[in-house]
Amino acid sequence: MSATLAQIWRHPIKGIGAEALEHIDLTAGLPLPLDRSWAVLETGGDPSEGWRNCRNFLRGAKGPSLMAVTSRMVGDEIELSHPDRPVLKISLDEGAAQDLFDWLAPIYPETRPQAVSLVKSPEIGMADAPFASVSVLNLSSLRALSQKAGVELDPRRFRGNLWLDGLAPWEEFDLIGKTLTIGAAQLEIIEPITRCRATEANPETGARDVNTLKLLQDGWDHTDFGVYAKVTRGGEISCGAAVSVT
Repeated sequence: MSATLAQIWRHPIKGIGAEALEHIDLTAGLPLPLDRSWAVLETGGDPSEGWRNCRNFLRGAKGPSLMAVTSRMVGDEIELSHPDRPVLKISLDEGAAQDLFDWLAPIYPETRPQAVSLVKSPEIGMADAPFASVSVLNLSSLRALSQKAGVELDPRRFRGNLWLDGLAPWEEFDLIGKTLTIGAAQLEIIEPITRCRATEANPETGARDVNTLKLLQDGWDHTDFGVYAKVTRGGEISCGAAVSVT
């Protein structure tokens, strides 16, 4: 296998904003730094501590316009932008929660339970997997899905952390149980990622415009896209780095 790390993304607030990175330091047993480190709990959601299921939070499957939010960490603050909203720059703490909720309200359906609190994620993060995960995706699979869709699909639809280039389409599923080495870091591939309706929304507009789940089901008899991994050895990873498998 000859592959490279093409893209690195993180999502500081679960379901709300994607940030591109050129490099990052990984730590064994932890998610990508600042990925899903906060989440917006909806009214009626589970208020307990620790990891919780995604159904408790605001997310793109419920409000597709959230998929058009981009984010950028600036020191201890986060800068959020959206095509239909002014730029918002706030600190990530509970004291800034109301400013965030006011900013989100016009782009989130009134018919959905609304934001009630900004919660800090546990050490393992708040990804959809109940362990400290890093998601690994395959650009060749994205191209195959794009070809079936008849339109080029933006990687941001899938809110992945690490995008690899150089694999065959769907080869990422063959990596389950194996270990990737990227720079000084190593990641064990654990399981496939089953997708939801968030992927149907265009990250440029926030509108649902491609039935990704139907395309996956019709073309490949599943709705999986990408795989979850655990960091087993820490170290810096950078875009353009070679990826090897053991």
